[in-house]
Parts: sequence; structure tokens; C-alpha cells
Amino acid sequence: MPENREFKKGGDTKKLIEEAAMDLFAEHGYKGASVRKIAAKVGIRESALYNHFENKEAIFLAVAGRVFASPFAHQKTDDFVQENAKKGRSFLHKFMTEFKLMTFDKKYEKLFRFMLIELMQNDVLRSGFRQEFHEANIKVLSSGFFIMMQEGLIRSNDPMTLANAFLGQLFYLRLQVSLLKADGMPTTALSTAFEKQLDLFWSSISE
Repeated sequence: MPENREFKKGGDTKKLIEEAAMDLFAEHGYKGASVRKIAAKVGIRESALYNHFENKEAIFLAVAGRVFASPFAHQKTDDFVQENAKKGRSFLHKFMTEFKLMTFDKKYEKLFRFMLIELMQNDVLRSGFRQEFHEANIKVLSSGFFIMMQEGLIRSNDPMTLANAFLGQLFYLRLQVSLLKADGMPTTALSTAFEKQLDLFWSSISE
């Protein structure tokens, strides 16, 4: 075992642990991906792993946070929304594009399907999903729609309803992609579906 791997910067090691866990959770499921296997894949001792995560559940939740992350999670949200929502459709296009990239990312695909199953069995994961994915995205989108109304870019409506409608359409497309891939079926027809859905949605709300 390479000893020097244990002396990487903390942030680097933590990222390596998450990357290794993603592969193992996708391949073996939650129960089959032991802490020992994760540590071995990273190239560190099992005891060293606990310097970065309290337990396997903490690793699992960190991985889930990546899979279900908001497309704008890396942005300073309030400032980003204030600046970009005034551009109207391009704000939604940015959101849609990031969401689409996550949908077709092979690294996340198998894990996404696994996470959907775990959502029904793990109440901690469900809580994290609601907070980190659903509520975070609804907050960003509803704030954006409110600003667009103030700017006269879209018709007056309930921002929360618009946010739920837009996010729901994108999530359903992501689910379709996963179901097709699970059956080994082509997803080519859905490659432009995200853009078409945005066009239809924007035409229904714009002035």
C-alpha cells in the first residue's frame, strides 16, 4: 500500500474518498461497499479514512450530495441569481444546460439509479435530497422567476409554482434517460429534449 497517499492535503484525500465511494456504491450497493474497500481503493489505511468522515453513512451522504447537487451549487447563489435572472431565458438555459450535463455524465449514471432506490429506504438520504436538491433548486428558481416578473420579462404568476413546474420537467427527463440506459436503449432522441422543453416552457410564461 502506498504510504504517501495518507499525507495528501486533507481536501484532496476527502475528494479521493468520495470518488472511490461513488464507484463502489454504484458497483456493490450501500451494504457491499465497506469502509475497508473504500479505503483500499483510495490507497490509505481504514483508520486514516476516519480523519475525513465519521462513518460510511457520512461518505454516502457526501456522494449523494454530488449526484443530486443543484446545477448552481458552485455559485454564490444570491448574487448569481440577482445578476443572471434579469437576463430571462438565458438564466433558465444555464440551469438547464448544467442539469443536462449531469444527466448524461456516465460517472453519475449508474449511481443515480442506485440512489433512487436508496431514497425509498433511507430517511436520512430523503431528508438530504429534499434540502440539497429540491428545496435548494426551488429557492434558486423561484427567486429567479420573481426577478423576471419584476423586470417584466414574464407574466405574473406564483414563482414557486413555476419553479416546481420547470424543475419537475427536467427531473422527469433525467429519469427517462436513466430508465432507457438501464434497459440498454438509445437516448439519442432525448439529447435535444431538454432544449425543446425549455423553448416550450419559456413560450408559455414570457410576455
